[in-house]
Amino acid sequence: MSQKYFFIGLFLFVLYWVGYLYRPFLTPIFIAIMLSLATSNFYLYLDKCCKPRAVKTTILTLILAVLFFAPIAYALNSLAAMVNNFDTSMVEKMVGMKADFVLPEYLDFAKPQIEGILESINSQEITTKILDFSTAILKNSAGFVKDMFMILVFYFFVNYYGKELASYIRDILPLDRDSAFFDESANVMSIVFYSILITAIFEGALFAIIAMVYGHDGLLFGILYGFASLVPIIGGALMWIPLALYEYGNGNTVSAIVIGVYSIVVISVIADTFIKPVIIDYVNDFMIKTPTKINSILIFFSILAGLTSFGFWGMIIGPAITTFFISLLKIYQRLLDEDNK
Repeated sequence: MSQKYFFIGLFLFVLYWVGYLYRPFLTPIFIAIMLSLATSNFYLYLDKCCKPRAVKTTILTLILAVLFFAPIAYALNSLAAMVNNFDTSMVEKMVGMKADFVLPEYLDFAKPQIEGILESINSQEITTKILDFSTAILKNSAGFVKDMFMILVFYFFVNYYGKELASYIRDILPLDRDSAFFDESANVMSIVFYSILITAIFEGALFAIIAMVYGHDGLLFGILYGFASLVPIIGGALMWIPLALYEYGNGNTVSAIVIGVYSIVVISVIADTFIKPVIIDYVNDFMIKTPTKINSILIFFSILAGLTSFGFWGMIIGPAITTFFISLLKIYQRLLDEDNK
């Protein structure tokens, strides 16, 4: 048997067991690598003013921890307090308002069906479902925090040994060292990461303003809206609809209407539709070392597919897989062109 084939077989055998051994950490490792690619330009900026590798890596890790851990910790703590102090009478009050509901004349044809739906609404059942849903969120948050901690750990080591890892991978891959594969992937991940982060903070701040106007915890609702805005299509509706219903249940009909109109017009239309593309263009032109051409619709669908397949972290995994695939297609096209010369 040739030594070459023996080595390949042995390598695949060991690779399988390495993957089996580290399978609980494969997702955090992959996400940490993607985040490292996304923040590589910031690492290069720190390299100009801070030479010790440990200091640069620690600063980057702390920034990432503050951006993710601090808001999540505050939101989880606030949600736990809200669950413990949940006012069941509010649900009963809102359900009781169905008796005062007047159906418009042009909907008379659907009156039996609508009345049947209203009669089936039970305050106790709704309260139970709300509490069960809140409890499930708090339980699952423990796993999310654990994943986040592991991502930060791997993120630290990926940045600390980044140059050596990148150089080794470039050497073992049968590609030219000047291949744009890594650079383009890093650029796209930077665009996705920074644009998502800036958009979430911006839209969360806008929603925090309207929440504080009506006496709610602006920081909590801003954080929750920021994360909700990452969900394509539905997005911030996950936050403003419950808040508007809460105001409506308290008898503040005008407040509920204002919250709904503000969220739709100011945040969903103006901020998300018009300002968000400007943010992406700004990130691409001024925050990325080598601007890259990428279709915004492609980013949108890659995030949507990632969230559907991988959950919350799919917003990073989806664009990463899509970027790698497109980069491989470009490299394949270039190799074909070289062979045809």
